[in-house]
Amino acid sequence: MRTRNTLSALIGLWFLIAPWVLGFDSPGALWTSVVFGAVQIISSLWATDKSGWGVWQNWVSLVAGVWFILLPFAYSLSSGETWSSVILGLITVLLNLQNLATKS
Repeated sequence: MRTRNTLSALIGLWFLIAPWVLGFDSPGALWTSVVFGAVQIISSLWATDKSGWGVWQNWVSLVAGVWFILLPFAYSLSSGETWSSVILGLITVLLNLQNLATKS
């Protein structure tokens, strides 16, 4: 659990800095990535050592991952930005599904 939450938080950190590293053109995409990245970091770290379907922090992080899968299509991002967002969003969803399915 701790490892999965740490990885999810690190992915959130990437989403927090990605707009400047990848050079997002859309201000909406930039701020969405920053806000949801921060939410993912906070919820993932808050959920450290917690698991099960009742842990709301993992649900919040999972929803952030789903949003990152959809983000490039909502804002028409470039190919590199799209792949980064979709792949890391999918990894976030999978990590959090594992946390939710694990019993404490």
